[in-house]
Amino acid sequence: MSNNELNIKQVFKYKLSLYYQSTIVYFIAFVLYVLIRGEFVEDSFTLITKDPILYFFAIIVIISTISLVINIFQNKRLEINNEEICLVSRTRNKCFKTKDVVEIKISERTGSDKKYGLGVIKLQLKTRRRRLLIRLADYEKENELLSLFKEMKSELDNK
Repeated sequence: MSNNELNIKQVFKYKLSLYYQSTIVYFIAFVLYVLIRGEFVEDSFTLITKDPILYFFAIIVIISTISLVINIFQNKRLEINNEEICLVSRTRNKCFKTKDVVEIKISERTGSDKKYGLGVIKLQLKTRRRRLLIRLADYEKENELLSLFKEMKSELDNK
């Protein structure tokens, strides 16, 4: 890590696109089911409320919306500077000193189509038994995050 690059705190926000997409898809499926299942009689629409599938769709939409709101409220992010790596949310912060990093393993995306692979960074720390796993696809600016950890790894290997 060059001091010029990491003197500033770099923030990588947690991606919420999966939550948005799933909520929208579930809501559209719910609306389509209501339209198909309802009855049009003499220019009026009556909804069949005794349908268990309707309730099932409604529960899925509600759970998906609640999980989206919770994740928006959590405001998860990964903050990295030259001193520490912090996993931050609205309710708790977990920080690890960069000097405590013993080993960095980077498993990049594999296969011919690297768009859908799983890139994982595993950090072995002096203060933890288990490795800290950071999934690249979970954060915005994942290429920048990957290059940052590659630079950290090269500096760690040079020590």
